[in-house]
Order: sequence, then C-alpha cells, then structure tokens
Amino acid sequence: MINTSFDDIRPYVEEEIAPAMQRIAASEYLPLLAQYIFPEKEVEEVRNIVRQIRTTHEFQTQVMYYFNQTVIKKSAASFTYKGLEYLDPEKSYLFISNHRDIMLDSALMQYMLYCNGFKTTEITFGDNLMSSQLIIDIGKSNKMFKVVRGGNMRDFYSKSLQLSEYLRHTIMEKNESIWIAQRGGRTKDGNDSTDQGIIKMFCMSDARDPVRAAGRLNIVPVAMSYEIEPCEILKTRELYLSRNHTNYIKQIGEDLNSILTGITQQKGHIHICLGEPIRYAELEAIEYNQPNEFYKAIASLIDRRIHKNYKLYNNNYIAYDIRSGTDIYASNYTAEEKTAYTERMEQMLHYIDGDRDVLTSIFLSIYANPVVNSQ
Repeated sequence: MINTSFDDIRPYVEEEIAPAMQRIAASEYLPLLAQYIFPEKEVEEVRNIVRQIRTTHEFQTQVMYYFNQTVIKKSAASFTYKGLEYLDPEKSYLFISNHRDIMLDSALMQYMLYCNGFKTTEITFGDNLMSSQLIIDIGKSNKMFKVVRGGNMRDFYSKSLQLSEYLRHTIMEKNESIWIAQRGGRTKDGNDSTDQGIIKMFCMSDARDPVRAAGRLNIVPVAMSYEIEPCEILKTRELYLSRNHTNYIKQIGEDLNSILTGITQQKGHIHICLGEPIRYAELEAIEYNQPNEFYKAIASLIDRRIHKNYKLYNNNYIAYDIRSGTDIYASNYTAEEKTAYTERMEQMLHYIDGDRDVLTSIFLSIYANPVVNSQ
C-alpha cells in the first residue's frame, strides 16, 4: 500500500518526473539555464534532452551533474572533500550540515557522493523558496522535499511532527539518506550553531525514547567551508539592517537573488568534510533530566564536530587578526594577501550605505567567527 501521508511534502515520484520535464523544457528561462549548464550545446538540443528524461536518476546524472561541474569550473579555485571513509554504501544517513549557501551546500554534497559511488540524498527545501513552478519542478525532481516554515503554534507542531515522521520513514524504510541544515536559514555571521529545536524535531516521531530516536537516524555532521563566503555582501547588508530594525523583512525576489549570486560569484576554494557519525554509545552516555537537555547535548556534539572539521583559509585568519588587532595568525597569510583582502572588503562595502565601522565589523566577523569556533 502506497503511503500518501507525505504527498504534500515529498519529492516527485517516477510518474511525476516526465510532466515536470515537459514544463521545464517549455519554460521561458530554459535558454538561460541551458547557456549556463551546457554552453557548448544549442538550446533545442538541451530542450530535447530534458524532454526525454523520465526518472530522478536521469535528471541528476544528465542535468544536475553538469550543473555542479559548471559551478565548480566557473566559480571555484578548487573543490575538495574528506570523510567518505566513515560511510557504508549500504546504510542511510541523516547528514546535518552548516548552511552557507541556499543551493550549493546540498548540491555540491550530492556531486561529491555521486562521484564516489554513493547514492545521492534527499534534500530539505524551504517552502519560502518555492516561488515558481520552475523552481518546484527542478527541486522536486532533484530529490528535494518541502519544509514548511511559519504558521501558528498548532500548525507548526503538526508540520514538525510530519517532517519528523518523514525523516524516519525515508531513512529507516526507504533506505534513503537525507541532507538537512543545522538551523532554519543560512548562517549569516559565520557563527555556525545547531538549533536545539531541530534535534527535538528529529525525535518527535519516537518521543518515548530520545536515545533510540536519535540513534536510529545515523547522524553525520557535515562542515562546509568556502574561501570566499557566498553572498557575503548580501549577508553583511542584512545583518546591518537587522541591527537597526527589529524585524528584517526580505524584499520580493531576495531569496532568488541570493540563489543566483551564490551560484555565479567567485568562491575560491571549497571544501566538504564529513564528520564521524554520532555513535549510539555516545548518545547513551549523555546524562539528562529533561528531554531538552538531551537535545541540547546532541546539538553541542554536532557543533563540535562541524567546528573541528572546518577548512580555514587565509581570509579567515586575516579577518581574525584585523578584528582582534593582533597578528596571532600572521604565519598563515602574506602581507600581500592581507592587503588584497582589505582592499576587496573596502570595495565590497562601498555598495552599502551605513556606518562604515559597523559594516566593517560585520564583514570581518563573517570570516573571523569560524576561527573562533575552531579554537
């Protein structure tokens, strides 16, 4: 019997892929997508490739694989990774990652897994990002499932429980892995931390035994590191405006702009590090009186593994030393690199109106905080 209780959030199933491909092929934006992903092909050739796709696997291998290759080729100095030795190809995992870029964190993770013979994962996809049928079709054909944000407390609880049940169903029954961010939305200030509420949500579907609930999900912390922070200037602006206004309200199209900026801007070196999976014995060793203490302990454990596995670049060390007024990490960069970083920062901040000292502090913190956390 087919489980229909997740129909409103799950990725597309096989019979839904072909109609989605027809819509993508007919989209007015296809020529732009084709030019970016397949610059050597004519638009009609790409359109025909898309029209003939019938499965998620075909979409990922015939389109998304080349999308990731293009992103790396056009905007990254290098793409490296480590930690795959922790994975068993026969097992499914819950990869919980720090979140720096709306699309690329999960997309590059899939590319890494596929290139090394592992199955790709399902991916969480905020409903706020489902702004058009094209984005929905691309996302759900790429194993993305919807996470509902907002709403009243009753709706929030109901949707959280459904999401928890879907995670458990996907990992334990479908034997599919999942990628999820450690918190709702991207880290803006470089200070990655796991939301305790995310861990609570994981356990809602097996609330009688939190240790068993978390242990069966095979949690793997993932550290994403970018030499040049994705959307750094957009994040600086948002943090600056948030300091002056209690509630920062996004403008129409702002998320889409962040997606496109993250894809196209130069990112320097990119590194993914898979942490050691959290073992059942580690969870059993946690002492707690209230469930929230248990959730907090797991969140802290995930944070420690993510922070330990950062790949720190000269930009991080330069920002730390400038912000702290020291030269503690001067051996990790040259004078020329420091000058280049400060000149680039000044050039970027020129595009934001506001107190220059505050803006500089925010910009530096984006790069310096990973150094603080790694300590």
